[in-house]
Amino acid sequence: MYKYLLLLLFPVFAFSQSQKISGTVFNTYKEKLDSVKVELYSAENVLIKSLFTNPEGNFSFENLSEQTFKLKINDEKYLSFEKSVEAKRDHEILNIILKSNQKDIEGVTVLKKKPLVKRKVDRLEFNVENSNISSLNAWEILKKTPQVTINNDILAVKGGTSVLVTINDKKVMMSGEELKNFLENTQGDDVKSVEVITNPPAKYEAEGGAVLNIVMKKNKIEGYRGVLSSKYIQTQYAKGVAGLSQYYKKNKLSVMGSYFRGTGTYYREEIGYVNYPENGTTWISMMNRKDQAKSQNTVNFNVEYEIDSLTTANLNYSGYFNPKSFGVYNVPTVIYNAQNVAESDYTTINDHHSRTINNSLSFQVDRKLNKKSSLSWINYFTGNNATKYQNVLTYLNFANQSPRETNFMTNNKNDVQLYSTQFDYQWKGDKLELESGTKYSFVKTDSQLDFSDNENGGFQYRPEKSSLFDYKEHNFSVYTSLAYNVGKWNFKGGLRAEMTDLEGVVSEPYEVNKNNYWSLFPTFYAQYTTENKHEFGFSYGKRISRPSYSWLNPAKSYYNLFSYYQGDPKLKATIIHNLNLTYSFKNWNVDFYYRKELFPSMEISFQQHENNNLIYYYTNIEKGEAFGMSLYKNFEIKPWWNLIVSQNLEHNENYFTGMDGALNKNQVWNWVSNISTSFTLDKNSDWKMEIGQNYYSPAIQGTFRISSQWSAYFVMNRKFFNKKLEAAFIFNDIFKSTQQKISTKYGNQDNYFLDYQDTQGFTFSLKYNFGNQSVKSTKAIKKAEEQERL
Repeated sequence: MYKYLLLLLFPVFAFSQSQKISGTVFNTYKEKLDSVKVELYSAENVLIKSLFTNPEGNFSFENLSEQTFKLKINDEKYLSFEKSVEAKRDHEILNIILKSNQKDIEGVTVLKKKPLVKRKVDRLEFNVENSNISSLNAWEILKKTPQVTINNDILAVKGGTSVLVTINDKKVMMSGEELKNFLENTQGDDVKSVEVITNPPAKYEAEGGAVLNIVMKKNKIEGYRGVLSSKYIQTQYAKGVAGLSQYYKKNKLSVMGSYFRGTGTYYREEIGYVNYPENGTTWISMMNRKDQAKSQNTVNFNVEYEIDSLTTANLNYSGYFNPKSFGVYNVPTVIYNAQNVAESDYTTINDHHSRTINNSLSFQVDRKLNKKSSLSWINYFTGNNATKYQNVLTYLNFANQSPRETNFMTNNKNDVQLYSTQFDYQWKGDKLELESGTKYSFVKTDSQLDFSDNENGGFQYRPEKSSLFDYKEHNFSVYTSLAYNVGKWNFKGGLRAEMTDLEGVVSEPYEVNKNNYWSLFPTFYAQYTTENKHEFGFSYGKRISRPSYSWLNPAKSYYNLFSYYQGDPKLKATIIHNLNLTYSFKNWNVDFYYRKELFPSMEISFQQHENNNLIYYYTNIEKGEAFGMSLYKNFEIKPWWNLIVSQNLEHNENYFTGMDGALNKNQVWNWVSNISTSFTLDKNSDWKMEIGQNYYSPAIQGTFRISSQWSAYFVMNRKFFNKKLEAAFIFNDIFKSTQQKISTKYGNQDNYFLDYQDTQGFTFSLKYNFGNQSVKSTKAIKKAEEQERL
């Protein structure tokens, strides 16, 4: 009898034990809210349990025995929320929208706040929106991003220089000076956050050791508004940027367009020393680089249209145009003998100009399939066209030789085109999240170098010193990843498979390089959060770093008669293994990491003693290994006083084969320290001041050893006229202390140069906001027919 009674009652027990209440918390902009405390009360108003929403805004109360409860949310940023709910087995997921606790006013006042650092299971999010650094440009914001360093204009994440930069998850087809100029003309007010992804998940292409994803803001204000901005920069010479950003949003349509034009003179000082032990001579060159850019143009246009309540289409165009950058370098070189007596000299005059055009166009469609799943289709095209012409005249005055002069000209044209198409599928459940997709991309680059000289009294084309280089690369990839959230644990794992098919053809000397290979790239993440919000994380990822297309070009790009740069069409892709242990608590972020690189490619130098040539070229070294710790902490000492400490300590090793065939080891303990403090001088006018310092201890790169450097800076910004006008003043490298020594010394190689990149100076900027700057309360929108079917 009891057996039958228990058998009859078992479904009741099972039903009661499996009841739950779950949901997602949003703000009025439909953004999912992380770390919001949700409390569950009984019908008698007795607190049963409380928890915080996860990074996706989700919460879930499980194993509930009662039927009726009260949900309460009390957060200082939002109005209080309370709702009576019933626990059910086949329950409906609640969508809770929290309204701001600020009243709607004609002009919304957004107070500057400290940048927020948020640790997610697979990345570190640096939220700079409305922070006290949003007045800077995107390049300067990267300098202040946790775990990111910029030394000699080289981006690094936790010491690794293989970094892929994306904007809204779209690859930026620029590097070096082009990327810097583009980001310097990208306004910080348009940046929402920077995501530091040291182990990118399977959704991202496997290229690059780490990914820096710059997330741009979306326009949330109805109507039309605009921002007129200008910036004056004074270092050794003056530079300036001015532009206009315009925004329009009405119902289903959102449009944004901006145009910025920059002009100025760029300066760099360099003194080079080359020692030749065989003959005891030392060659000392002094080069002051002065280049003028009359018109640097940055254009961005974005239109987003809601086709229906389930489908959104987005079209984006961005362009960078520098029609002419030009300069004349006058480089004297003195040659000293073993007794340190000047015995010979020569002078190089390098007259050059260059042009750069970059166009990027993307089209994206997002479609909600049902309440849990969605599909995205992204098409992306970019074209990068650059030319560089130089006329190099050299006056030679060597001992025991008659004075003479030589003259040569080079014209280098590069054209890179990239097309990619990608499908992504996403499914989100209460605890599980699935991502899967496929991508195809095609890259074609054409490079032509024409070399002419006047050895016979008139300029003649030299085919043996000229070159044509054609490169094609097909890449096909498929990926899948699965995330699982259970209680205090978050797990995520994925696998990406990529097929690469490449062909490089060199005209002089003729050579064809073909390769076809499949590679697998696994990723894994785990994160544990305690009741007190301590977060512990672990991650592993395998990556690949393919050489930049310019690195593959074997044509010799001459600096002067005795020095040139050269790429290598046989460069191997670098395989990178990343391992991370993380800890986060109350703005403390600590990261222990290990990185191993197989055949890393980089620029190194070597001396040819038989003809006194100094050659810079890209090559693969044997391997690189590094381990270290990074720390980031934001201290709020007083409501008006803030202190940020960012530190990174790393042991780095590079193994390379020298000119003598021996395996050499270059190693160093490297410390990067960034400390800044900011003060709110007047809350009403949003008047802020910041003082900071950056220190880089000695570092290495292949054969190079790089000396330490230190700099201090000062920033002040304030708003006027009901906060429509914003003024900012920045003083960089106050003590002019950023000169570095880059040296190579092993075997019979002994050279170095002192480099100063004209960093001391001040910047004064103005921004004026016009049009509709207010956020009105929006009426509830009735669900469309498509949503009703979900």
